[in-house]
Amino acid sequence: MKRIVLGKSGIEAARLGFGGIPIQRVSEDQAIDTVLYAIDRGMDFVDTSRMYTNSERRIGKALKQTDKKVAVATKSFARSADGIRRDIEISLKELQLEYIDLYQCHSISSEEEYRKITSSGGAISGLLKARDEGLIGHIGITGHSLDLLEKAIDNPVIETIMVCFSLLEPAAAEKVIPKARERNVGVLAMKPFSGGVIEAAEAALKWVLATPDILVLAGVEERRLIDQNWHVFEGSYTTSDEEQQTIERIRKEFDRKFCRRCDYCLPCPVDIPIQYVMGVRSFVKRMGPAVLQSQPFSGMIRKAAECTECGECMARCPYDLPIPQIIKDNLSWVKSAGLG
Repeated sequence: MKRIVLGKSGIEAARLGFGGIPIQRVSEDQAIDTVLYAIDRGMDFVDTSRMYTNSERRIGKALKQTDKKVAVATKSFARSADGIRRDIEISLKELQLEYIDLYQCHSISSEEEYRKITSSGGAISGLLKARDEGLIGHIGITGHSLDLLEKAIDNPVIETIMVCFSLLEPAAAEKVIPKARERNVGVLAMKPFSGGVIEAAEAALKWVLATPDILVLAGVEERRLIDQNWHVFEGSYTTSDEEQQTIERIRKEFDRKFCRRCDYCLPCPVDIPIQYVMGVRSFVKRMGPAVLQSQPFSGMIRKAAECTECGECMARCPYDLPIPQIIKDNLSWVKSAGLG
């Protein structure tokens, strides 16, 4: 079996892991069945988050029904030591565990957020205390900013990073992944299908798995998708000529409409969280329509309506995306779908 050790954390697992977002949008019975089926197939690394509504609870119920060894990772948006301590205690209860293998600071997206978690009284100090007490095993960080992840790799406390990596978002292969490899920091690759945008799943997964020394997290909600992904995982990662043509077609199709979440477009004069509004359709596809009624998403949609089409974001975007038009189109889609 193709396995990996996640850097200095020492966590060993199959290179294809289970992502816990999609099981939110199906029945509890189906969610539990999906997790158990994935574990039976050989996925022994499961990732979830406090943010993923009922995902931790459903994974916890599944874990109670298996005696197989599984590495469990979760994460928190808390930026303070006290806040992340509260979330750790909730995670332990929801997952029905006494110990969580990997606890991560979720979606660190700015220098200010990184400063908060690493300062005295920040989330990292809370994680260190929890690790000393035996509540968690290892400490990681997730985010969409490659610059911040590079910075995190230099922090000796950080044992793993989670980064977006797909055929539409290949930039992590240039600096972040090689640097993590050099510093013995484990790499978790999220969004191998770019948040559900890429429908050519086999070619997309092959492309990501072809990069060694990373653990790829694929979110699924049914047995069929587990079988499909596991078949790719066990085979060769060499793409055929036809698959390569598909990859090039996808890149061409989405080149000027897919947000890479780099945040170079910020700051927005009216404080629109641009990457989240740009990705609203993907959020709904992965997490279900109810996500738009919850915080922080409902507030983001209201804020997006304040766009003045000033064009400052377009001037900064390295991919020349027509950001104001995409925001307008997404707001129209939300309204026409009766979601907001």
